[in-house]
Amino acid sequence: MHKRVQIVLSKDVKKLGKSGDLVEVAPGYARNYLLPQGMAVRVTPGVLKQIERRKEEERQRLIAIKQEAQSRKTALETVGRFTIAKQVGENDAIFGTVTDREVAEVILQNTNMEVDRRGITLPDIGKLGFYKAQIKLHPEVTAEVEIQVVSI
Repeated sequence: MHKRVQIVLSKDVKKLGKSGDLVEVAPGYARNYLLPQGMAVRVTPGVLKQIERRKEEERQRLIAIKQEAQSRKTALETVGRFTIAKQVGENDAIFGTVTDREVAEVILQNTNMEVDRRGITLPDIGKLGFYKAQIKLHPEVTAEVEIQVVSI
């Protein structure tokens, strides 16, 4: 078994890793292909410090995104209830259904907060009344708001 060498990828390499990853490869692969092609650099203490700094910056960025989602969740849940007017037939049955696009538009009108409609989960809404909707703001943050369907 030959000794493996550590290198840092400077470009994404299929089946090996992404740019900035520290990987171990065969010495010949590093020496004959990755290094001459400019796909990797040799590991030095300075390069390791750069990698750590980049990872920390990325971690901080992800934390900031999650905190932003938390604040948006708080804002949405503070408003709490959004009203959608629909045309009504017999027995309080509405024509059509309430769509995620309509919910996103109502949220935008009431709060000036843009919400991705693909992150909105609605129950089947067929009558007038109150319904709970889940809005996924981040992979770990979901807000729950109440939708009131009223007649026009």
